[in-house]
Amino acid sequence: MIVFFRKLIYFLFFLPTLLFAQVHQKTLDNGLKIFVKEDHRSPVVVSQVWYRAGSIDEVNGKTGVAHVLEHMMFKGTKTTKPGQFSEVIAAAGGRENAFTGADYTAYFQTLEKSKLPIAMKMESDRMQNLLIKKEEFAKEINVVMEERRWRTDDKPTSQVNELMQSLAFVSHPYGRPIVGWMNDLENMSHEDALEWYENWYSPNNAILVVAGDVKPEEIFALAEKYYGPIPSKTIKERKPQIEAEQMGVRRAEVKAPSKLSYLQMAYKVPALDKDLTKNSTDVYALEVLAGILSNTSASRLNQSLVNDQGLALGAGASYAMITRGGMSLFEFYATPSEGASVIDVEDAIKKEVEKIIQSGVTDDELNRIKTSVIASKVYQQDSVFYQAMQIGQLETIGYPYTLMDSYVENVKKVTSAQIQAVASKYFVDERLTVVTLDPQPVDPNSKPKGKPHVH
Repeated sequence: MIVFFRKLIYFLFFLPTLLFAQVHQKTLDNGLKIFVKEDHRSPVVVSQVWYRAGSIDEVNGKTGVAHVLEHMMFKGTKTTKPGQFSEVIAAAGGRENAFTGADYTAYFQTLEKSKLPIAMKMESDRMQNLLIKKEEFAKEINVVMEERRWRTDDKPTSQVNELMQSLAFVSHPYGRPIVGWMNDLENMSHEDALEWYENWYSPNNAILVVAGDVKPEEIFALAEKYYGPIPSKTIKERKPQIEAEQMGVRRAEVKAPSKLSYLQMAYKVPALDKDLTKNSTDVYALEVLAGILSNTSASRLNQSLVNDQGLALGAGASYAMITRGGMSLFEFYATPSEGASVIDVEDAIKKEVEKIIQSGVTDDELNRIKTSVIASKVYQQDSVFYQAMQIGQLETIGYPYTLMDSYVENVKKVTSAQIQAVASKYFVDERLTVVTLDPQPVDPNSKPKGKPHVH
């Protein structure tokens, strides 16, 4: 414990230089936004390109296409062969990959700083010159289906989560799985992927973030050289997507081979409004509440359900305060102990919530989570990759990157009364969805349906 606080004091002393280091920005004539954050502690640079295109932008019948296109971005351009992007970055001593979310798709490389032009040249090439060949697509769509089997079909808790999302969000696109429904993947064509690329992959729908041992003006010059000539496109109008009003508790059950049962509960709650003054009090109170319930081994759910009552092998809560879709879920999840039912665990979670509504939280709990939040944010800044990711995620979703500078102060302002208020306001049956896992016998001879993937 003494060692921890010594480290915390050390990092807090340097907080201004790490957490609030200046971010330099520029927008090219074609609309590409560039953000540069200097960190000269090691000769490493992280380059990330973020596209404002995720599963939230998909339409029924083509779910998963954002993720499929992510895979196809590694399958060659007019001047490169399939797989060559990864080979060149590896030969330069770098690492690269990509990820698709509901709100965005991002591509990144980590390299020694002198190798950055290589990454920029290749990344800008596939922004405008990607080839989506029918034969390459036919191979890669099978890889994506394998990934879905591996991540979802083979994992009962993932099946519970997928059903939770689709049941909680009936009309909002957050109800669709990012990886896509299997039927949509089976019927997807290379024309669907090409349409997605042509609709969304454009400099005026993208953000370039570079962090590390770099100088802003040098990065702006490189970006102008490689990305500047790429023409902008007319981006499709995004229609408002509003979730239908929920009238009561929604419940469902998944029957799947498993040794243990599982419970997932979710209340619909708001995400932080793009106008940061509108609902920030509620959102930061929910953020702190998630930490009090689940952040450490001393959290309420772990102490009550696991240690004191022995009802669960594990229990937690989570909340995403920033989203592009304007909505979020405050989720509870637990694995009941042997002899305890999902109903027992659900009742126990609701009792913990009711305690908070009636009595609030203690000063010790507030101080503990606030100290933890501050330490976590500082430690995260020790990663060049995370510094870049914070900027890219915030700006792509639609928030200013400066939000991260005010995060700690907003968390520190949260009071017990505010936490009571949001728990009372949002943790009601009209916002609740519950999905449980009913474990079925496990065949010891069964083999996984899918296998891991690279991209």
